[in-house]
Amino acid sequence: MATVIDEKIISLDEVVRNDFPILHQQVNAHPLVYLDNAATTQKPQCVIDAISQYYSQYNANVHRGVHALSEKATTAYEQSRETVRQFINAEKREEIVFVRGVTEAINLIASGYGQLCEPGDEIIITGMEHHANIVPWQILLSRLGINIRVVPVLDNGELDLVTYAETLNENTRLVAVVHVSNAIGTINPVKKMIQMAHQQGIPVLVDGAQAAPHMPIDVQDLDCDYYTFSGHKVYGPTGIGVLYGKYDRLENLPVYQSGGEMIAEVTFEKTTFLAPPYRFEAGTPNIAGVIGLSAALNYIQNVGFDRIQQHEQLLLTEATQALSKVPGLRIIGTAHEKAAVISFVLDDVHAHDIGTILDQHGVAVRAGHHCAMPLINRFNVPATARASFAMYNSLTDIERLVEALLEVRRIFA
Repeated sequence: MATVIDEKIISLDEVVRNDFPILHQQVNAHPLVYLDNAATTQKPQCVIDAISQYYSQYNANVHRGVHALSEKATTAYEQSRETVRQFINAEKREEIVFVRGVTEAINLIASGYGQLCEPGDEIIITGMEHHANIVPWQILLSRLGINIRVVPVLDNGELDLVTYAETLNENTRLVAVVHVSNAIGTINPVKKMIQMAHQQGIPVLVDGAQAAPHMPIDVQDLDCDYYTFSGHKVYGPTGIGVLYGKYDRLENLPVYQSGGEMIAEVTFEKTTFLAPPYRFEAGTPNIAGVIGLSAALNYIQNVGFDRIQQHEQLLLTEATQALSKVPGLRIIGTAHEKAAVISFVLDDVHAHDIGTILDQHGVAVRAGHHCAMPLINRFNVPATARASFAMYNSLTDIERLVEALLEVRRIFA
């Protein structure tokens, strides 16, 4: 695995690893190698501290409160909205809606479009989508009689853009596409896809759950109408996420849920709602989660996406080469542009057996269909094992992964 490596790349995992306390433990008498980052990332100490500080020093509900703790919590909450705005380069902070995660964000959009669509209208998704970007549209199909059009996936794990262009038409109400595949790591050309849709006046929702940890996101440059990502995929807490929407899109989108916090005025005869983003944030929000997310995004920015991308692409290259030398191993998804995610199968060994044996050696990977069952079925395999990398992973982690896979080979020989 020897290679000529820039000194900055080698040092990144060594610099950041000490910031993640959970990584310094043994699993089954082996040092932990955590390669399940596409499912959830680990949390740096600064995120843990930010959440603890909120609960221990200024725990209070946000907005409307005039006492000191509420004002401090509100200030931190709204400063976090500004942090998110800067992280994705949105035009204004009012375009940032806090949700529980990408799943809720897509359901929010689907609910709104469900009140705007008519029978015969079409939603375009792709064969690469997470279930969270399939099932909400199927519910609309069963309820409203809309049509779902699916852009096929090519043998190398890239989208068929020729078919995509042919699928766009006057009945298309929305394109909903994943930025980076959580199952096979493909980086989709979403900017080009957005331009193609906009030429016909069609809005685009981008699922950025797997993109946000790996690359800088500029929603103004992409010109997407909606963009969403989850906190726990970007080294932040679970149960918090972001929906970005162009302000005029949010203004014209019907409310998703109702209750307190999103109200301008209520009488028994009529209710009026606040302007975005607050009309989409009914009830007491996940204040600690928002504050922890802000700390995570600041942490990423301090490390720098240039270093993160350089380091993770090295890991992807080295891991691809090393895994390709394991007898009987086949990588699923070989797109030209990939994030640091590798799915693979190994001869006739089931992915769950691979995951179980790797865990016995302290190596954590994900096994299954990765909530992307149609995509896994497209490659005619029941499941894959998936190794997904983050800034704190190292070349040694790859060596440990390969060693454990060779033990899988020996057991099933």
